[in-house]
Amino acid sequence: MLDKTMFWITDVNLFQKERQNATRGYFTLVQNPSKSELLNGIYQPRLTLTKRFNVSGVFGATLSIELSLPKLLYKNNFDELQDGDFITIADLLREVLKTMGVKIFTHVLITAPVSAIHYSKNVPLTDGSTPHYLISKIKEANISLALDVNQTDYRNDGHSYKWHSNSYEVAFYDKIKDLEMAKKSDKRAIEKDNALQLNLFDRITERKKLEVLRMEVRLNNRQKMKQLFKTLAIEKELTFQNLFSQNISQQVLLHYLSELEKQRPKLLDYSVSNPKALLADLIINNSKQKPLKILQAFGLKQALGTITPRELRAMFSKYTDRSWYRLFAEAKTIQLPITKSPFDVVRKNLTSFEPLKLVDFQDEMINNVKYN
Repeated sequence: MLDKTMFWITDVNLFQKERQNATRGYFTLVQNPSKSELLNGIYQPRLTLTKRFNVSGVFGATLSIELSLPKLLYKNNFDELQDGDFITIADLLREVLKTMGVKIFTHVLITAPVSAIHYSKNVPLTDGSTPHYLISKIKEANISLALDVNQTDYRNDGHSYKWHSNSYEVAFYDKIKDLEMAKKSDKRAIEKDNALQLNLFDRITERKKLEVLRMEVRLNNRQKMKQLFKTLAIEKELTFQNLFSQNISQQVLLHYLSELEKQRPKLLDYSVSNPKALLADLIINNSKQKPLKILQAFGLKQALGTITPRELRAMFSKYTDRSWYRLFAEAKTIQLPITKSPFDVVRKNLTSFEPLKLVDFQDEMINNVKYN
């Protein structure tokens, strides 16, 4: 977000009027990439130029720049950035802004304040799991009450899931499926500006052998960033250069994965040969629990082996949300032998945090084509 001292407009005619309130001396101009430009491989940021009277009565302008940095550099957001890409990104952004009628010095751009940021990771699923399977497990976490979010959204036939509050969102979705949805309609896809990368993924979507789960944490204002960074002991000014950081991205994503795992009872992942063995394990590993709590956990596990949490909650719809969340909260206190988390592959990728590149899968994709 740039104030009037940080940039100058060389061609205002490239902007289109969006909103105007003449009586209050306020108007907004926008410049967004067109679908035809995206289809031709031309990627540009979304610009919003706002002019209004400030508290001192001076007529001033601000410019917001919204963009996907991987799409700026690679024309797709499958390929992931590294810290060493920053100067290239800053220079490229400055040049693109120049073609859009906006001039700004590079040293000003790199220290520009950031008003919102999305950290993300593409996770290739090499353990045989699928995004749909993992998202179904994520949905079992009952995250909304625990993190005080306003809304959860489970859409596209279970290929995406997010929890949302006024200040942030955490989203998980099937990267390949989202591209397939975008080919049908931009409105059905989660990402913006997908037209830019549809051709790149044709060979993947037509011969799909590659499974990719995408995780995004969207910090939507500076107050949320400061609050979260304090929790994570990150001491950084919220500037473009400082926030362009693999380390910060990794910490943020791991933090919310841990929050997810904490809210999901391990009982759900425990596999046992028969109900009698399950009850025996519950009694042995929870000697200090009252019989009622053990039987309650036993019943919950049995029920969830037959129907989904969503169906179970619907069947108990006449009871309060508080009762439902208390049931899962108590289930989290139940101890069981070590169980394998369905999110191990996600944690492994976030821990190593190796940038994913499409070229890494070229041999696999070529072999798949030959096989087909």
